[in-house]
Amino acid sequence: MEQRRLIPLLVFLFSLVMLWEAWLRHNQPAPQPQAERPVATQQGAGLGEVPQSQRAAVAPVSGAIEETQAHHMVVETDRFTAEISERGGDIVFLAFKDYAAREDRSKPFVLFDDGRAGHVYRVQSGLIGAGLPNHRSQWQLPAEAVQLAPGQDVLEVRLTAQADNGALVTKVLRFKRGEYLVEVRHEVANAGTAPLEASTYYQFLRDGLPAEEHSLFGVRTFTGPAVYTAESKYKKINFEDVLKGKAEFPRLAQDGWIAMVQHYFVAAWLPQEGVQREFYVRPVEGGLFQTGVILPLGTVAPGEAKEGSVRLYAGPQTQSVLGSLAPGFDLVVDYGWLTVIAAPLFWVLSWLHRLTGNWGWAIVLVTVLLKAIFFPLSAASYRSMAKMRALTPRLQRLKELYGDDKARMQQEMMRIYQEEKVNPLGGCLPILVQIPVFIALYWVLLNSVEMRQAPWILWIQDLSMRDPYFVLPILMGVSMLVQMKLNPQPVDPMQAKLMLAMPIVFTVMFLWFPSGLVLYWFTNNVLSIAQQWWITRQMEPGKAAK
Repeated sequence: MEQRRLIPLLVFLFSLVMLWEAWLRHNQPAPQPQAERPVATQQGAGLGEVPQSQRAAVAPVSGAIEETQAHHMVVETDRFTAEISERGGDIVFLAFKDYAAREDRSKPFVLFDDGRAGHVYRVQSGLIGAGLPNHRSQWQLPAEAVQLAPGQDVLEVRLTAQADNGALVTKVLRFKRGEYLVEVRHEVANAGTAPLEASTYYQFLRDGLPAEEHSLFGVRTFTGPAVYTAESKYKKINFEDVLKGKAEFPRLAQDGWIAMVQHYFVAAWLPQEGVQREFYVRPVEGGLFQTGVILPLGTVAPGEAKEGSVRLYAGPQTQSVLGSLAPGFDLVVDYGWLTVIAAPLFWVLSWLHRLTGNWGWAIVLVTVLLKAIFFPLSAASYRSMAKMRALTPRLQRLKELYGDDKARMQQEMMRIYQEEKVNPLGGCLPILVQIPVFIALYWVLLNSVEMRQAPWILWIQDLSMRDPYFVLPILMGVSMLVQMKLNPQPVDPMQAKLMLAMPIVFTVMFLWFPSGLVLYWFTNNVLSIAQQWWITRQMEPGKAAK
């Protein structure tokens, strides 16, 4: 197949792949509400060997109406503002101070929500054991709101509850300056006369709705639970599979963590390594899901006190931070099947960002680097295209002579290619190279929180969103048109029209792409035009002799 036919075919197939993937993601069915089932029928509710009489401690709870009447206290740190409910001691609301809402930057981005921002998403924890307090119990809150004071590095909030047998249980939430980590600790003091058998559980209660819509033809990024263990590695769990009872993930392990992942942000329970744990994910009433981990506390003898704690991370998917918190935690930043390209691409982008202080200029520079790396390949391609351009009059003559005899015309064309030592497929290599890099960079821009609301210059104030005035896509379309004019023109009029339509098709498609991706493609086109023009000029008659 000659070059002029293959190039538009490759572009068309690439467009189809992108559109098909977007259509599939857009049309994935959202999890449907499910009626509450008895705890005993939920396959042990993920509680393993916990006695049946104690499983109700982490049983489904609607609580939506009751929660509106519960008293809340406010906790404020340098990273976020949180609200803790007296019902269960839950964190029912958490808004970031350094991340704004996508649509209205005057408002903070809300992660945990009691419904006021459109989602149900809260942190729950408690004890499993006869008469021990859990996330449905009443906890005593501090009298007033607490705030991390200037010069104060640690803030502790202590909640207390009385067990039925007289044991005193204290839930301690420990916040640190500059961190998105919260230590959640349970202290059990057995004041009774009988020993206590206890376990702790830590879970998220969340609806199955996506956190944010990120538009590329309505593409939705992954929202749902994820589990990591050293043996099973990283596993994402679809809400739909949970509803169908088909979710596959390790239940018992000596290491690992469990998380609730959404676009740009993640909340995760990070237990200490080497401690037996049990993970569970299950649907509950009202279209909600519980995702959590159970840790043994053991026997608490009369007069004895024991404690158990887990770190809660609730923050952005900052890659430089996640990997240092727990093994495999950085895997929540998912670049899909092109991770092998996207991960080093992001590393280079990060290095360039440290150099320039601007993600937009980092994208421009990484484009220049990629162009330099592939310069020999591109140069060979453009030389082939220049030769093809010089052969256009001869090929046009063949069409006039053998227009009705396709086989003879193809035969004569191949003879000319052999005589002139021209590879008609040579010009396709830059496109083949750019496509995986293009898709990898798209996922980097789509999934890297570092790009979220990152400005470039002038009107481009968020490289992860489309250009609000469509300036970059139009410039990109113009650059594509210039490239088409530099390429050898197709002999077939229908092919010529198709080639001319490509800049229009791509311009319309790129209107909704993240502006950072359009910036990459436009910069690449400008560099390609300069390189192609220079090589073509060098190959013009008389130029080589100078």
